[in-house]
Amino acid sequence: MTTIVDTDLLGDLQKFGAADVNACFSCGNCTALCPLSDNDATFPRRMIRYAQVGLTDELLGSKELWTCYHCGLCSDSCPTEADPGEFMAAARRYAVASYDPTGLARILYTRPVVGTALAVGIAAFFALFMYAASGPQDGSTLALFEFISEDLIHWTGIGVMIALVVAGAIGVVRMARHVARRDHVSLRSVIGGRAALARTARAAWSSIGVESLGQRRFREDCKDDAPAEPLYRRRWLIHALTIWGFLGLFAATLMDWGLALLGIKETGTAIPIWYPSRLLGTIAGISLVYGVTIFMINRARRLTRSAQTSTASDWLLLALLWITGVTGFAIEIALYQSGAPAWGYWVFLFHVAVAMELMLLLPFTKFAHAMYRPVALFFLALAKEPRPQEA
Repeated sequence: MTTIVDTDLLGDLQKFGAADVNACFSCGNCTALCPLSDNDATFPRRMIRYAQVGLTDELLGSKELWTCYHCGLCSDSCPTEADPGEFMAAARRYAVASYDPTGLARILYTRPVVGTALAVGIAAFFALFMYAASGPQDGSTLALFEFISEDLIHWTGIGVMIALVVAGAIGVVRMARHVARRDHVSLRSVIGGRAALARTARAAWSSIGVESLGQRRFREDCKDDAPAEPLYRRRWLIHALTIWGFLGLFAATLMDWGLALLGIKETGTAIPIWYPSRLLGTIAGISLVYGVTIFMINRARRLTRSAQTSTASDWLLLALLWITGVTGFAIEIALYQSGAPAWGYWVFLFHVAVAMELMLLLPFTKFAHAMYRPVALFFLALAKEPRPQEA
């Protein structure tokens, strides 16, 4: 197989925030110290070598790239201060942009001014689009949800979801092809027969259930917190609360739509706190806002090793998540007053516009990790499963 060398790879990676790893002389200290490194995942040393010699396909096909949680042990112990931890973070940004066929991720990561203007423009577009079809503001709680047509929100949301799924699917397929080619994984070895399917199911459960949702390796192996760090500030917990909060809000939204379609509950009507969709949304919203707030504090004050370097795209994602969560609670306050206050209409419009933008940009920001990391963990788990003929 022909190996293509890209002499511009290291320079391109530096546009995504990578440290100058030319100082690295491959001593292996980072790999020896990394709690997640093993015979199948000798990182970050191998990733750095790929960048130094210009092996783009090897770097993009490395599942190990996504199994790193940036605990910082490697950077703290690097004898040449090459900062391998930040290099891995930048390499993941580069990978997200490389898997993205639109070029939007590259703009958001490498051109902060243009990316910020683009993000503001997208939010403004959604807000103006919704406002153009807005209804009257008569002060009733139901009118808060009639201010913007429920059908307009529904079908715009469907369009955004389709765009998200298409962009995400293309990116995941491109990533999976890179990893499968590098690891010599064939489609037959994944779905070719009952034994292969059982092996695939075990790997899928390990990657999605145990690792992505359960955070096992992050909790047990990636010791990035000081011993005195309280549980409520542990990075793995903040990460989990943010992911679970986002998924919970998404599920609550779908549940509310489903109840409305079934005629059980009209959108915008007051319901008690114990009602399933409201209870789930409240708990998930608290989880999301808390997790994102701690992330923002850590980045602003650089309290963790992973927060030493921040990109405009990092802040964009956190801002969109935080605004979506906080404005959601503001709408709750407006909804459960005797009459909808005037500010409630504008908060509702702002909330819908930002939520639409958040979903639309998901495959192009750091939240794309939620798509790519489970795939990488799947291939990692698959490599540790005995092949059908060996079982």
